[in-house]
Amino acid sequence: MNTLDKNRPTAAWIADLQRRFPCEPTVDRVLVRKLQRRAGPPYQQMALETLVEGVRRLLTDELKDPFELANPRWLTGGASKIHMAFELTWNMPGVGRTTRSLVLRMEPAESTAEASRLREFQIIKAFEGIVPAPKVFWVDEEGKYFPYPAIVCGFITGVTKPTNLPPDLSAGLAPYFPPALRPILGAQFVECLAKIHTRDWRQADLSTMAAPALGLQAAEWQLNWWERIWEEDVHEDIPLMRLTMAWLRANMPSMDRVSIIHGDYRTGNFLYTEHDNRISAILDWELGHLGDRHEDLAYAAMPIFGSYLDDGKTFLVGGFMPAEEFFAAYENASGLSVNPATLNYYTILNIYKLVAITLATMYRIAVCGKTHHDVLMTWMLGVSYPMLELLRVKMEEVL
Repeated sequence: MNTLDKNRPTAAWIADLQRRFPCEPTVDRVLVRKLQRRAGPPYQQMALETLVEGVRRLLTDELKDPFELANPRWLTGGASKIHMAFELTWNMPGVGRTTRSLVLRMEPAESTAEASRLREFQIIKAFEGIVPAPKVFWVDEEGKYFPYPAIVCGFITGVTKPTNLPPDLSAGLAPYFPPALRPILGAQFVECLAKIHTRDWRQADLSTMAAPALGLQAAEWQLNWWERIWEEDVHEDIPLMRLTMAWLRANMPSMDRVSIIHGDYRTGNFLYTEHDNRISAILDWELGHLGDRHEDLAYAAMPIFGSYLDDGKTFLVGGFMPAEEFFAAYENASGLSVNPATLNYYTILNIYKLVAITLATMYRIAVCGKTHHDVLMTWMLGVSYPMLELLRVKMEEVL
């Protein structure tokens, strides 16, 4: 299929992708919806009042008692979603009349991480009181009240990196953490991941998630998900990506335990409060699913999300601790083992995934005018090339 056709997908092409890359039902539905809407209107900048009115209509349907909405304002940060903060006064169940700071989290016309808002709602709710996360209140899965699907959650205070860093240490995906802070935040980072993976998913309302069978299905579903995205979005094919996918399909590891997977667990996706150095919220749950814990572990330990000691040789996972220490701490906290071969497999799969997002999806949504961050998306295309080089190195190792 030529590039121009990808901007105007046909029903036949969409059906062919579904046949070639079968995914779990929710992922399939979201990807089909994305392509069906692609030829439609591009993203349109909206007035703040448009979202405020959407919140009012949502709450009028959801709440029986009067409510007051105040101080609506845009929030910056986050490359894939649109955020508006506001204060709400209402009769909160179990609390009574109260005022809380809330956040509307809404998709653009097409996102870097196309996902189900209901799934995001369910997975965050499943961890209420287990790991620090925003409290979720309401969800608009199909965009009934807003221009695009959205959830309403609590506002959490905190920072992603120390506020007193000099400019040369504060840039990049993995901010610098001073030595004294590394063990404090690092221990919490590991503990939260262990709690996510050991949460009994059968005891939570996760109706949007299908559980892969023990064995190869978890890996196969991920391969279908991300190769399908590559096919849907890529502008110019790359033989290295084809070679990688062939190797991934020929070497799928067997999963020994189904876990809840965060899907984007890394430094930069949590907040912490500087007065006590405590993680206040794990963020960006939209890619959550059921699968193999090694997927999250390999992702958290990616070089792009870590840093090095001054010697330039010792890599720190997330900027906190050497890899051996990180995996040992995880095994101790979770009671689960870490298989080096499976970890290496998911490292390669995660690199493939990041290339698909940065080189394919970010290009496609920018060229189709589907995002509010079109300039950022095109700038981020440059990240894909160091990732492709890393992928080349990893493939040379395994081949």
